[in-house]
Amino acid sequence: MLLTGCERQSAVSAEPPQSASPIRTRLLTDKQYVNTITQVFGADISESVLPPIPPIERTDGLLASGAASVGVTSDQISQIQLAAATVAQKVVDEEHRDFLIPCSPESAIAADPVCAGLFLAETGRLLLRGSMDETRLAQLVDVASYAAEQTEDFYDGLALALEAILISPEFVFIVDSVEPDPERPAQQRLDSYSLASRLSFFLWNAAPDDALLQAAENGELHTPQGLARAVDRLLASTRLEEGMRTFFDDMLAFDEFNSLAKDPLVYPMVTGTTLEHAREQTLRTIIGHLLVDEADYRDLFTTRKTFMSMPLAALYGAAAADGWTSYVFDDDSPRIGLLTHVSFLAANSHAVRSSPTLRGKALRERFLCQKVPDPPPDVDFSTLEENENATTARERLDAHNSNPSCAGCHLITDPMGLTLENFDGAGIFRGIENGATLDISGELDGIFYDDVDGLATAMRNHPKLSACLVNRLYAYGTGGPVSLRYDRDSLKWLENRFVDKNYQLPALLRELTLSQAFSSVRPAESSENASIAADDTIGSPIHTAETSPSLAKTGNF
Repeated sequence: MLLTGCERQSAVSAEPPQSASPIRTRLLTDKQYVNTITQVFGADISESVLPPIPPIERTDGLLASGAASVGVTSDQISQIQLAAATVAQKVVDEEHRDFLIPCSPESAIAADPVCAGLFLAETGRLLLRGSMDETRLAQLVDVASYAAEQTEDFYDGLALALEAILISPEFVFIVDSVEPDPERPAQQRLDSYSLASRLSFFLWNAAPDDALLQAAENGELHTPQGLARAVDRLLASTRLEEGMRTFFDDMLAFDEFNSLAKDPLVYPMVTGTTLEHAREQTLRTIIGHLLVDEADYRDLFTTRKTFMSMPLAALYGAAAADGWTSYVFDDDSPRIGLLTHVSFLAANSHAVRSSPTLRGKALRERFLCQKVPDPPPDVDFSTLEENENATTARERLDAHNSNPSCAGCHLITDPMGLTLENFDGAGIFRGIENGATLDISGELDGIFYDDVDGLATAMRNHPKLSACLVNRLYAYGTGGPVSLRYDRDSLKWLENRFVDKNYQLPALLRELTLSQAFSSVRPAESSENASIAADDTIGSPIHTAETSPSLAKTGNF
């Protein structure tokens, strides 16, 4: 359902008056590079080249936020140029030219400025995410003509001009361009093409398509009705699933699966394929729950609905057919919600055993946006000798929890992680460890429970759970970390809208993309003012034993 002009104005007026995001320049991610090449030229072209984008450092919980502060070295520029040349040559080869180039040259062994101009104008518009001015187009046509004359091959000349587009900063970087906001004196907004890019990379994880660029060209995106139409079209597309899969893959730090491995002697059933399917299972569960069923986000932590594949069935002790099928764990099963997925349990464990500390840390940082402090630099780990007679993780962790230098952090991670000790380092269920019965009782910020069902419920009802999702989506959509100084009110407003919309993801995406904060901009903030502690932006800081009496009392964790 589209917003009317009055409804849109009412929604905007309820926002904080200074809602705006920073002006940013960010590097394309690997997936955005591939998706854009696929969108413009086809999958067989994108599959012919390795994405040349350099590694991006995770910032404020997201790789996408790190893209706003990464540069490229001369070696990386060479890789980008090599990829561009490969793509360009594939586009003009005999197999592809007839359906990717909209005209035929008068002669295949000579320059043809008219045909080259037709191809470069439309292709450049899609790759550069906006119309090219006549001067830029003329320069590219001159490049194509000169190269064609030198090589006596029209297509070689065209490939060189296309390569020039693919190595240009305007393609490799997503650059925010701004203009004065006529409705808000002294404020600025994204220009229409930058708004189109922000919308498309957020919701589809790819460059704007022709329809969105047309909406930018004719000014529709800067009208309430036109923006609502564009957003609703993007949200209704099946490509939204790709965009949100990429977001949650980033939020859950699933890039760690690229290097994750388990000791085959300890966990012989866990192979690379198994871990790949574990990652896919969780993403399918999230997309099915949030986009297909449009269910409450919080219920991801208590749902027993998921998907199952043959490689995963042995780990879960479940029956499975070939391919992916929907699956529901029994009500008395220990599997409940995302925290009991093999993906979460295996990724946050060691190669040979489980880790309550890693699991508790991941729970807080990925789902609650609470940064767990690193170990103090002066800790003498040699003094932390584990009890040689310990049979369970709870007993092994006593050395850490009784040491003042370690207890502060372990008391905010281990109580939740120990509740997941019924699952070994591969995520396989176990009732005992080394012959000892496991005590899986625990606490999450003052909520005590006896088992994993209690942890799942405590997570579902945690006051920071929905706020964290809003925080991550806002950062992901606007292209960089949130700011303690500027974004607190906008995040709180969006969180309230999320609550009003019954915690449904599509409704939150719509509220965010139609908000003033999404399209209005402020000058880029200096690094010393930028917050990298998401919990400081959306609520109180994480508690340690010194600040939380309830945690201090639970020294047995």
